[in-house]
Amino acid sequence: MSRENHASAKHIMVLYTGGTIGMQASANGLVPASGFEARMAEQLAAQPERVVPQWSFREMSPLIDSANMTPAYWQRLRQAVVEAVDVDDCDAVLILHGTDTLAYSAAAMSFQLLGLKAPVVFTGSMLPAGVPNSDAWENLNGALLALSEGLASGVHLFFHGELLAPTRCAKIRSVGRHPFAALNRLRGGDAALQLPSALDYRQPKKLASVAVLPLFPGIGATQLDAMIDSGIQGLVLECFGSGTGPSDNPAFLASLERACQQDIYVVAITQCHEGGVELDIYEAGSRLRGVGVLSGGGMTREAAFGKLHALIGAGLAPDEVRRLVELDVCGELL
Repeated sequence: MSRENHASAKHIMVLYTGGTIGMQASANGLVPASGFEARMAEQLAAQPERVVPQWSFREMSPLIDSANMTPAYWQRLRQAVVEAVDVDDCDAVLILHGTDTLAYSAAAMSFQLLGLKAPVVFTGSMLPAGVPNSDAWENLNGALLALSEGLASGVHLFFHGELLAPTRCAKIRSVGRHPFAALNRLRGGDAALQLPSALDYRQPKKLASVAVLPLFPGIGATQLDAMIDSGIQGLVLECFGSGTGPSDNPAFLASLERACQQDIYVVAITQCHEGGVELDIYEAGSRLRGVGVLSGGGMTREAAFGKLHALIGAGLAPDEVRRLVELDVCGELL
Protein backbone atom coordinates (compact mmCIF):
# COMPACT_ATOMS: atom_id res chain seq x y z
CA MET A 1 0.00 0.00 0.00
CA SER A 2 1.55 3.29 -1.09
CA ARG A 3 2.17 6.17 1.29
CA GLU A 4 3.02 8.66 -1.46
CA ASN A 5 1.39 12.08 -1.74
CA HIS A 6 -0.61 11.88 1.49
CA ALA A 7 -0.44 14.46 4.24
CA SER A 8 1.41 13.47 7.38
CA ALA A 9 -0.68 13.13 10.53
CA LYS A 10 -0.41 16.01 12.98
CA HIS A 11 -2.70 14.81 15.78
CA ILE A 12 -3.37 11.09 16.29
CA MET A 13 -6.04 9.62 18.53
CA VAL A 14 -4.92 6.31 20.02
CA LEU A 15 -7.85 4.03 20.86
CA TYR A 16 -6.85 1.21 23.18
CA THR A 17 -9.25 -1.75 23.15
CA GLY A 18 -7.11 -4.17 25.15
CA GLY A 19 -5.51 -7.21 23.57
CA THR A 20 -2.12 -8.81 24.10
CA ILE A 21 -0.19 -5.58 23.54
CA GLY A 22 -1.19 -4.21 26.96
CA MET A 23 -1.85 -7.43 28.86
CA GLN A 24 -0.33 -8.21 32.22
CA ALA A 25 -0.05 -11.42 34.21
CA SER A 26 -2.79 -12.57 36.58
CA ALA A 27 -3.47 -15.71 38.57
CA ASN A 28 -5.40 -17.08 35.58
CA GLY A 29 -3.02 -15.98 32.84
CA LEU A 30 -2.62 -12.81 30.78
CA VAL A 31 -5.48 -10.30 30.99
CA PRO A 32 -6.11 -6.84 29.49
CA ALA A 33 -4.81 -4.08 31.77
CA SER A 34 -5.33 -0.35 32.20
CA GLY A 35 -2.43 2.09 32.36
CA PHE A 36 -1.13 1.58 28.85
CA GLU A 37 -1.09 5.31 28.11
CA ALA A 38 1.63 5.90 30.72
CA ARG A 39 3.65 2.94 29.45
CA MET A 40 3.40 4.21 25.88
CA ALA A 41 4.48 7.72 26.90
CA GLU A 42 7.40 6.33 28.93
CA GLN A 43 8.81 4.25 26.09
CA LEU A 44 8.52 7.16 23.65
CA ALA A 45 10.21 9.51 26.12
CA ALA A 46 13.09 7.04 26.37
CA GLN A 47 13.69 7.53 22.63
CA PRO A 48 14.03 11.31 22.20
CA GLU A 49 15.42 10.77 18.71
CA ARG A 50 12.08 9.28 17.65
CA VAL A 51 9.85 12.13 16.51
CA VAL A 52 6.15 11.27 16.45
CA PRO A 53 3.08 13.44 15.89
CA GLN A 54 1.05 14.79 18.78
CA TRP A 55 -1.16 12.07 20.16
CA SER A 56 -4.11 11.73 22.51
CA PHE A 57 -5.19 8.53 24.19
CA ARG A 58 -8.58 6.99 24.92
CA GLU A 59 -9.07 3.75 26.75
CA MET A 60 -12.13 1.92 25.46
CA SER A 61 -14.49 0.31 27.95
CA PRO A 62 -14.42 -2.48 28.66
CA LEU A 63 -10.88 -3.51 27.79
CA ILE A 64 -11.13 -6.95 26.24
CA ASP A 65 -9.21 -9.93 24.99
CA SER A 66 -10.04 -9.72 21.29
CA ALA A 67 -11.51 -13.23 21.48
CA ASN A 68 -14.42 -11.42 23.14
CA MET A 69 -14.89 -8.90 20.32
CA THR A 70 -18.49 -8.42 19.13
CA PRO A 71 -20.32 -6.42 16.44
CA ALA A 72 -21.81 -4.34 19.27
CA TYR A 73 -18.27 -3.35 20.31
CA TRP A 74 -17.59 -2.40 16.67
CA GLN A 75 -20.39 0.14 16.92
CA ARG A 76 -18.75 1.76 19.95
CA LEU A 77 -15.41 1.70 18.16
CA ARG A 78 -16.92 3.35 15.07
CA GLN A 79 -18.40 6.08 17.24
CA ALA A 80 -15.06 6.62 18.98
CA VAL A 81 -13.34 7.10 15.61
CA VAL A 82 -16.03 9.54 14.44
CA GLU A 83 -15.70 11.56 17.66
CA ALA A 84 -11.90 11.61 17.36
CA VAL A 85 -12.02 13.02 13.83
CA ASP A 86 -15.17 15.14 13.79
CA VAL A 87 -15.20 16.38 17.41
CA ASP A 88 -11.62 16.22 18.70
CA ASP A 89 -10.16 17.37 15.37
CA CYS A 90 -7.69 14.50 15.07
CA ASP A 91 -6.48 13.81 11.54
CA ALA A 92 -5.63 10.13 12.12
CA VAL A 93 -6.59 7.28 14.43
CA LEU A 94 -4.48 4.39 15.73
CA ILE A 95 -6.41 1.42 17.15
CA LEU A 96 -4.61 -1.01 19.47
CA HIS A 97 -6.33 -4.38 19.24
CA GLY A 98 -5.73 -8.03 20.04
CA THR A 99 -4.61 -10.14 17.09
CA ASP A 100 -7.17 -12.96 17.26
CA THR A 101 -9.99 -10.90 15.74
CA LEU A 102 -7.99 -7.91 14.52
CA ALA A 103 -8.54 -8.80 10.84
CA TYR A 104 -12.30 -9.07 11.45
CA SER A 105 -12.45 -5.68 13.17
CA ALA A 106 -10.26 -3.93 10.61
CA ALA A 107 -12.35 -5.33 7.75
CA ALA A 108 -15.60 -4.40 9.50
CA MET A 109 -14.38 -0.85 10.17
CA SER A 110 -13.44 -0.51 6.48
CA PHE A 111 -17.15 -0.75 5.70
CA GLN A 112 -18.36 1.12 8.79
CA LEU A 113 -16.14 4.15 8.07
CA LEU A 114 -16.82 4.66 4.36
CA GLY A 115 -16.19 8.29 3.42
CA LEU A 116 -14.02 9.15 6.44
CA LYS A 117 -11.36 11.67 5.39
CA ALA A 118 -8.66 10.37 7.70
CA PRO A 119 -6.47 7.26 7.93
CA VAL A 120 -7.25 4.65 10.57
CA VAL A 121 -4.55 2.09 11.43
CA PHE A 122 -5.03 -1.14 13.38
CA THR A 123 -2.09 -2.79 15.09
CA GLY A 124 -1.34 -5.00 18.07
CA SER A 125 1.27 -7.52 19.12
CA MET A 126 1.84 -11.21 19.57
CA LEU A 127 3.63 -10.70 22.91
CA PRO A 128 2.81 -8.13 25.61
CA ALA A 129 4.81 -4.94 25.88
CA GLY A 130 7.71 -5.33 28.27
CA VAL A 131 8.32 -9.07 27.96
CA PRO A 132 11.48 -10.38 26.27
CA ASN A 133 11.38 -10.32 22.47
CA SER A 134 8.02 -8.53 22.45
CA ASP A 135 6.90 -7.01 19.17
CA ALA A 136 4.63 -4.49 20.91
CA TRP A 137 6.70 -1.30 20.70
CA GLU A 138 8.00 -2.26 17.26
CA ASN A 139 4.45 -2.41 15.92
CA LEU A 140 3.11 0.61 17.80
CA ASN A 141 6.05 2.85 16.89
CA GLY A 142 6.01 1.61 13.31
CA ALA A 143 2.33 2.47 12.99
CA LEU A 144 2.97 5.96 14.40
CA LEU A 145 5.79 6.43 11.90
CA ALA A 146 3.59 5.29 9.02
CA LEU A 147 0.96 7.85 10.00
CA SER A 148 3.56 10.58 10.37
CA GLU A 149 4.82 9.84 6.85
CA GLY A 150 1.30 10.02 5.46
CA LEU A 151 -1.35 7.44 4.64
CA ALA A 152 -4.43 7.49 2.45
CA SER A 153 -7.81 7.93 4.10
CA GLY A 154 -9.43 4.66 5.03
CA VAL A 155 -8.54 1.67 7.18
CA HIS A 156 -5.13 -0.01 7.21
CA LEU A 157 -3.59 -2.93 9.11
CA PHE A 158 0.04 -2.49 10.20
CA PHE A 159 2.14 -5.32 11.51
CA HIS A 160 5.90 -5.96 11.58
CA GLY A 161 6.72 -3.15 9.16
CA GLU A 162 4.04 -4.08 6.63
CA LEU A 163 0.85 -2.27 5.68
CA LEU A 164 -1.99 -4.56 4.62
CA ALA A 165 -5.42 -3.90 3.17
CA PRO A 166 -7.85 -5.21 5.83
CA THR A 167 -10.39 -6.46 3.28
CA ARG A 168 -7.75 -8.62 1.56
CA CYS A 169 -5.89 -10.24 4.46
CA ALA A 170 -6.31 -12.64 7.38
CA LYS A 171 -4.52 -13.98 10.42
CA ILE A 172 -2.89 -17.17 9.18
CA ARG A 173 -0.45 -17.96 12.03
CA SER A 174 -0.85 -18.21 15.80
CA VAL A 175 2.88 -17.83 16.49
CA GLY A 176 5.74 -15.66 15.32
CA ARG A 177 6.05 -12.03 14.30
CA HIS A 178 4.16 -12.37 11.01
CA PRO A 179 0.64 -13.54 11.92
CA PHE A 180 -1.09 -11.64 9.11
CA ALA A 181 -0.79 -12.08 5.37
CA ALA A 182 -2.45 -10.77 2.23
CA LEU A 183 -4.45 -13.59 0.66
CA ASN A 184 -4.12 -14.29 -3.04
CA ARG A 185 -7.83 -14.14 -3.66
CA LEU A 186 -9.67 -13.70 -6.95
CA ARG A 187 -9.78 -10.11 -8.18
CA GLY A 188 -12.21 -8.56 -10.59
CA GLY A 189 -15.76 -7.39 -10.79
CA ASP A 190 -17.21 -3.93 -10.97
CA ALA A 191 -16.86 -1.14 -8.47
CA ALA A 192 -19.90 0.52 -6.94
CA LEU A 193 -19.84 3.90 -8.66
CA GLN A 194 -21.95 5.68 -6.06
CA LEU A 195 -22.72 4.48 -2.56
CA PRO A 196 -26.02 5.11 -0.76
CA SER A 197 -25.83 7.91 1.80
CA ALA A 198 -26.86 5.39 4.47
CA LEU A 199 -23.38 3.84 4.19
CA ASP A 200 -21.60 7.10 5.04
CA TYR A 201 -19.50 6.88 8.20
CA ARG A 202 -21.60 9.58 9.89
CA GLN A 203 -24.70 7.40 9.70
CA PRO A 204 -25.06 5.01 12.64
CA LYS A 205 -25.66 1.39 11.78
CA LYS A 206 -28.09 -0.95 13.47
CA LEU A 207 -26.82 -4.23 14.85
CA ALA A 208 -27.20 -7.05 12.36
CA SER A 209 -27.19 -10.80 12.90
CA VAL A 210 -24.73 -12.49 10.53
CA ALA A 211 -23.36 -16.02 10.70
CA VAL A 212 -20.66 -18.05 8.97
CA LEU A 213 -21.18 -21.67 7.92
CA PRO A 214 -18.38 -23.74 6.39
CA LEU A 215 -19.56 -26.61 4.19
CA PHE A 216 -18.22 -30.08 4.98
CA PRO A 217 -18.81 -33.54 3.52
CA GLY A 218 -22.21 -34.74 4.66
CA ILE A 219 -23.69 -31.38 5.63
CA GLY A 220 -27.42 -31.35 5.14
CA ALA A 221 -30.57 -29.32 5.57
CA THR A 222 -30.75 -30.03 9.30
CA GLN A 223 -27.65 -28.02 10.12
CA LEU A 224 -28.57 -25.27 7.66
CA ASP A 225 -32.17 -25.03 8.91
CA ALA A 226 -30.95 -24.63 12.50
CA MET A 227 -28.89 -21.62 11.48
CA ILE A 228 -31.61 -20.11 9.29
CA ASP A 229 -34.19 -20.48 12.06
CA SER A 230 -31.90 -18.84 14.63
CA GLY A 231 -32.92 -15.38 13.41
CA ILE A 232 -29.92 -14.51 11.28
CA GLN A 233 -30.20 -11.84 8.58
CA GLY A 234 -27.09 -12.78 6.63
CA LEU A 235 -25.03 -15.92 6.09
CA VAL A 236 -21.49 -16.27 4.77
CA LEU A 237 -21.47 -19.73 3.18
CA GLU A 238 -17.93 -21.06 2.92
CA CYS A 239 -18.09 -23.32 -0.12
CA PHE A 240 -15.71 -25.84 -1.59
CA GLY A 241 -13.32 -24.77 -4.34
CA SER A 242 -14.73 -22.23 -6.76
CA GLY A 243 -18.14 -22.21 -5.10
CA THR A 244 -19.58 -25.71 -5.00
CA GLY A 245 -21.82 -27.41 -2.47
CA PRO A 246 -24.01 -30.51 -2.11
CA SER A 247 -26.06 -29.86 -5.25
CA ASP A 248 -27.52 -33.40 -5.29
CA ASN A 249 -29.28 -32.80 -1.97
CA PRO A 250 -32.75 -31.34 -2.77
CA ALA A 251 -33.50 -30.61 0.90
CA PHE A 252 -30.30 -28.61 1.30
CA LEU A 253 -31.02 -26.55 -1.81
CA ALA A 254 -34.61 -26.02 -0.67
CA SER A 255 -33.34 -24.68 2.65
CA LEU A 256 -31.05 -22.23 0.88
CA GLU A 257 -33.93 -21.12 -1.33
CA ARG A 258 -36.14 -20.63 1.71
CA ALA A 259 -33.47 -18.48 3.33
CA CYS A 260 -33.13 -16.28 0.25
CA GLN A 261 -36.90 -15.92 -0.07
CA GLN A 262 -36.97 -14.71 3.54
CA ASP A 263 -34.43 -12.01 2.66
CA ILE A 264 -31.61 -13.76 4.46
CA TYR A 265 -28.62 -12.77 2.35
CA VAL A 266 -26.54 -15.87 1.62
CA VAL A 267 -23.09 -15.02 0.25
CA ALA A 268 -20.85 -17.76 -1.11
CA ILE A 269 -17.08 -17.50 -0.62
CA THR A 270 -14.36 -20.11 -0.97
CA GLN A 271 -12.76 -22.08 1.83
CA CYS A 272 -9.49 -22.01 -0.11
CA HIS A 273 -6.68 -19.64 0.81
CA GLU A 274 -6.31 -18.64 -2.84
CA GLY A 275 -8.79 -18.02 -5.64
CA GLY A 276 -12.45 -17.29 -5.16
CA VAL A 277 -16.01 -18.16 -6.06
CA GLU A 278 -17.27 -18.39 -9.64
CA LEU A 279 -20.69 -19.97 -9.29
CA ASP A 280 -21.26 -20.66 -12.99
CA ILE A 281 -18.25 -22.91 -13.64
CA TYR A 282 -19.68 -26.14 -12.18
CA GLU A 283 -23.26 -27.37 -12.03
CA ALA A 284 -22.78 -27.73 -8.28
CA GLY A 285 -22.19 -23.99 -8.12
CA SER A 286 -24.80 -22.88 -10.62
CA ARG A 287 -27.47 -24.68 -8.60
CA LEU A 288 -26.53 -22.51 -5.62
CA ARG A 289 -26.89 -19.43 -7.78
CA GLY A 290 -30.23 -20.79 -9.02
CA VAL A 291 -31.76 -20.77 -5.54
CA GLY A 292 -30.63 -17.22 -4.80
CA VAL A 293 -27.13 -17.52 -3.33
CA LEU A 294 -24.97 -14.45 -4.04
CA SER A 295 -21.37 -14.64 -5.23
CA GLY A 296 -18.72 -13.32 -2.88
CA GLY A 297 -16.07 -13.55 -5.59
CA GLY A 298 -12.66 -13.40 -3.94
CA MET A 299 -13.84 -11.92 -0.66
CA THR A 300 -12.23 -13.18 2.51
CA ARG A 301 -14.39 -14.45 5.35
CA GLU A 302 -13.56 -11.32 7.34
CA ALA A 303 -14.52 -8.99 4.47
CA ALA A 304 -17.78 -10.77 3.65
CA PHE A 305 -18.77 -10.85 7.32
CA GLY A 306 -18.04 -7.16 7.86
CA LYS A 307 -19.67 -6.15 4.59
CA LEU A 308 -22.94 -7.90 5.41
CA HIS A 309 -22.99 -6.25 8.84
CA ALA A 310 -22.61 -2.80 7.24
CA LEU A 311 -25.10 -3.31 4.40
CA ILE A 312 -27.79 -4.85 6.59
CA GLY A 313 -27.14 -2.44 9.45
CA ALA A 314 -27.57 0.53 7.11
CA GLY A 315 -31.20 -0.46 6.55
CA LEU A 316 -30.88 -0.70 2.77
CA ALA A 317 -33.63 -2.24 0.68
CA PRO A 318 -33.14 -5.97 0.00
CA ASP A 319 -32.46 -5.48 -3.72
CA GLU A 320 -29.84 -2.84 -2.89
CA VAL A 321 -28.12 -5.16 -0.44
CA ARG A 322 -27.99 -7.92 -3.05
CA ARG A 323 -26.64 -5.52 -5.66
CA LEU A 324 -23.88 -4.15 -3.44
CA VAL A 325 -22.80 -7.56 -2.15
CA GLU A 326 -21.45 -8.38 -5.60
CA LEU A 327 -19.92 -4.93 -6.26
CA ASP A 328 -16.64 -3.62 -4.86
CA VAL A 329 -17.19 -1.12 -2.07
CA CYS A 330 -13.74 -0.59 -0.54
CA GLY A 331 -11.24 -2.90 -2.19
CA GLU A 332 -12.68 -6.24 -1.09
CA LEU A 333 -13.15 -7.45 -4.68
CA LEU A 334 -10.64 -5.44 -6.72
